[in-house]
Order: sequence, then C-alpha cells, then structure tokens
Amino acid sequence: MAGWRPSFRLSPLNRRRWQQFKANRRGWWSLWLFLALFGLTLGAEFIANDRPLVVQYDGAYYFPVFRDYPETEFGGDFATAADYRDEFVAELIEEKGWMLWPVIRYSYDTINYDLEHAAPAPPSAENWLGTDDQARDVTARLIYGFRISVLFGLALTVASSVIGVLAGAVQGYFGGWLDLLAQRFIEIWNGLPVLYLLIIMASLVQPSFWWLLFIMLLFSWTTLVAVVRAEFLKVRNFEYVKAAKALGVPDRTIILRHALPNAMVATLTFVPFILSGAITTLTALDFLGFGLPPGAPSLGELLAQAKANLHAPWLGITVFVVLSVMLTLLIFIGEAVRDAFDPRKTLGQVNAAGVRG
Repeated sequence: MAGWRPSFRLSPLNRRRWQQFKANRRGWWSLWLFLALFGLTLGAEFIANDRPLVVQYDGAYYFPVFRDYPETEFGGDFATAADYRDEFVAELIEEKGWMLWPVIRYSYDTINYDLEHAAPAPPSAENWLGTDDQARDVTARLIYGFRISVLFGLALTVASSVIGVLAGAVQGYFGGWLDLLAQRFIEIWNGLPVLYLLIIMASLVQPSFWWLLFIMLLFSWTTLVAVVRAEFLKVRNFEYVKAAKALGVPDRTIILRHALPNAMVATLTFVPFILSGAITTLTALDFLGFGLPPGAPSLGELLAQAKANLHAPWLGITVFVVLSVMLTLLIFIGEAVRDAFDPRKTLGQVNAAGVRG
C-alpha cells in the first residue's frame, strides 16, 4: 500500500463529454457565474441582515446572526429580542464593545423608517436599489428572492425528474397494456390547463413553500416521461438486454444497471431547461398573487410591485435584469450540456488524456 494515492478518473467517454462541455465557452462561463451567484445567495444572512454578525460586549462575544439575545443581555430594560438597529441598544453595546455588521444592514423584511422620500424610495447610499412600496430594501429582497427561487427550482427539478424517469422506465421496459394505459393517462393529464389549476389549488389553501412545491410537482413530472420511455423502448430490444432476461436477471437489475444509463444521457440535457421553467412558473404565480406567502422574498412579488408603481422604474428594471440574467445563464448551461451529450459533436483536438474529439 506504500505510495498508493486515491484518484478519481473519468471514463474516456465522460472525459470527451467534459471536454465538449468546456469547449462551449458561453456555457462554461455561465456555469461558473451561476454557481458564484447562487453560492453568494446561500449565505444571504451574512450579506444582508438587520442583525450584526458579531457583537463584542463587556469582554464576551455574541453571534446574533445565529440566535436571539434579549436586550437585557446588553444592559437594556426588556427581556425581548434585542433590536440592534435601535439607537438605544446600539449605544449600550458601543459603550462596552463593538458590532460587526454585514455589507447590507437590512434583511428581506426589514422596514426602513428613516426614508427621505416616500416609499417606494429611489436608490441611495443606504438602499442601493431603492425600496419597495413597503419601505423594504430591494437589494436584500433580491438576494433572498434569488436564493428561494433557485432552491425551489432545484427541488422541483429533482423530484419531477425522479418521478418522470421511473414512470418512463416502467412504461418503456414493460410496454403492452401498461404502456398504452399510461400514455392515455399522460395525454389527458397534459391536456389540463396547468396554470389555471395551479391558481385554483393555490387559492384554496394557505400557500407555503412545500405546499406549492407539491402542487407544481403534480403537473411537472410528465416532462421527462416521453424521453425516457423512448429510450427504454429502444434499449429493451438490444441483444444484451435479451440475453440478461434469458439468464434470469431480475427486471429491476436490468432497468437500473443496463437500461437506465442509456436513458440518462437524453435526460440530463433537459434538466437545465426544466429548472428554468420551474423558476419561471414560480415567478408567474408570485406575480399573480398565488405563490409564496405574503411577505416572503419573491421575484414575482417585486415584479407585481413594479407593475403597480410605474413611477418607480428602478423596481421593474432591477427585477427584469435579475430574471434575464438568471434564465439566460440557465439556458446557456443547458445548451452546453446538450452539446456535451450530442454524439455528433466533435472536439477536433486531443485532450490531456489522449482522447481525440
């Protein structure tokens, strides 16, 4: 075991796909830019918050970004959670210590009571992108809204992909009456007016992140069924699949080990487009008022405010730019993934491992 070093190596085919993905410079840089933006928003509480990151008071250290501290902890009069933006609390702390604030001293629901203009206020040194019509900082709401939109889209994409792949695999592998009945059901299900049904169902219950995810999952799982079904209909007639059946290999093993990898090639090319569609649908529902709960950071809710406040153009311009950049990056990434899994694409060069395009 001396000198042994663990290594992770891709197969020649996967190395070629990776090189094809990198060859699409637009998709390659879009991936890194999207990951950078998403990574920053994952730590939204450390970028935009109405609580300090660290408080040093009387020789002790406190971390309000992680937990609540009563005002009495800093010499105040009330046992309720300290309001660090209050001048009285700030003076108490600064007498015996200091506070380290995030870059933006507003959370997504923090109201600025010291505006010089009526809300929605224009951009200023205090509020970089202005405020909405409830005097909340637009920059903070964009950061939190970006995060919740992407997380919602990722959760919906993963869940719908798993269900769609399994449904398509069962249909394509077994075929017969099962495939026929399932296809008729999917045709009827896809014929339903999805947006109207989403609005009706969302209006019947109190909307929440998980309930909205469940409602949208009911209609999004069919996206990949046709692609996976077609791949399994083709693969099940291959000689190695017939040989596995003749040897008594269980159907479950054949589906997961032999047929599914072939179907995943076509499936992965659709994932970025499903993600962008999920984000767009959530934004549309929030814009119409049937999405996330009131007060939640939402790009669609900001878009609705821009429509209702045409005299505040910074709202519409800001949301338009954010949505445009987000969806454009996802589309570029999807195009690069599609090229990477397209067997007709060639690199035209030799990579470091000696794999010729």
